[in-house]
Amino acid sequence: MPSETIYKTIHQYSKLPVSESDMGKLREIAEDYCKVKNYVYARYGGIGGLGKIYPGYTVQNEMTKSGFRAELGLPSVYFYLAVFEALGDIKGQWSRTKTKLFKLVGRNENFTAEEKHYLRFLLKTANAFEAVLDQKDPKLPEKIRKHYEELAETVDAGRLDRYLCRQVRKHHCRPDAAFAKGFAVSERAYRYGTCGTCPGIYLSTKEKRKRIFVALTDSNQYGSQIFVRLKPEEASVEIDVPVSVAVHSHRDYINEIGLAMGVFTMLTTDAGHRYGEQFGVYQTEYADWIRERQISYRRNREANPGRKKYEAQKKRYEERLHSYINQELNRFFQTEKPRTVYLVKLPHGQPGGINKKINNSVTLWQRGYIRERLRQKCREQSVEFAEVIGKDISRECSCCGAMGRKTDGSFICSACGYRTEEKVNTARNVRKRGQTGQIVHGPAGRR
Repeated sequence: MPSETIYKTIHQYSKLPVSESDMGKLREIAEDYCKVKNYVYARYGGIGGLGKIYPGYTVQNEMTKSGFRAELGLPSVYFYLAVFEALGDIKGQWSRTKTKLFKLVGRNENFTAEEKHYLRFLLKTANAFEAVLDQKDPKLPEKIRKHYEELAETVDAGRLDRYLCRQVRKHHCRPDAAFAKGFAVSERAYRYGTCGTCPGIYLSTKEKRKRIFVALTDSNQYGSQIFVRLKPEEASVEIDVPVSVAVHSHRDYINEIGLAMGVFTMLTTDAGHRYGEQFGVYQTEYADWIRERQISYRRNREANPGRKKYEAQKKRYEERLHSYINQELNRFFQTEKPRTVYLVKLPHGQPGGINKKINNSVTLWQRGYIRERLRQKCREQSVEFAEVIGKDISRECSCCGAMGRKTDGSFICSACGYRTEEKVNTARNVRKRGQTGQIVHGPAGRR
């Protein structure tokens, strides 16, 4: 029975080419949407705007009084979504800046434990952080104020405040909407319908009571805020729709599964079951095609008429690959019935190497897509998902724990004589590490 809901993004696509006139109207909205975001970034993205972005109503009121919406002639259904999207970007940028500063403070060996504690207090306390950047005395609740004063007495607060200001000036940057890629649309600014017999969506324009019709490839209708992504070079539109999905709980999902991910066989379980055995075929074909097209493009760069056909073919390869991945993941859940799924934490790709063909294949390896789809499907099926520590996991014997060797896809342990397929040994280690708590990122589902 469904117990709760989660959100995922559904994509809708235009069925027919969008006319030049209609695309021009949509691009005008997108460009104004971009201008509004950049205006908010410039005005509130720096230190001076820090006190106004939470919860954001101050910014909304000031933007209303600014007259900028009237100047652009942009309907409010687009204007205020642009404002709040920009505020979200600014908040995200401040979070990244604070994360960077936390790391810098932790790594700085010149600071004492008390000095690090003081700086971390400032970073965690919004009013104190803002006051230091504005060079003002922080206004804090009495209990927190007392703690702040006790910390400040044990260190050179003035020197540390100046250090924090310098690091913010150095590392914080305002977001920038460089390209008018699209715009968000509230429920009041669109409606689904038909034009003749063709299903589609009507979108509001800058002209009062005027909407344009975009034919869609499906007749599905949704009732939430959407994002319209424009592709003028293809005369097409893509619509991103957040939808709620019921989370299902299965009483017969009782197994704990360790997984090893591979370039040729997508997933191997600790029991030796394989999913996505044709993955390597699809992947190699895709990688070879990319490599050949890149060589051809560089050879004929000056005479090349464009990349439109290349991008279209690349999209078809990726869609076929992604369809196969999702099909095999669904088969995995239906067959294995997992309660918990353990996967090794994958390292970041490393540059360099001597075999460019292999490097190209690995670069195009859809491991990030596989992991995210696996994580999403775990959430939808109420299955726990955890990533385990990966150090030496493929070289360790899953039987005795000694270091063994890998030969032609097999694992051999010289200590105990254990011999099995390399991926099966890895998957068993993944499960063992998950069950013993060697987890990097904890369970994402629920038992």
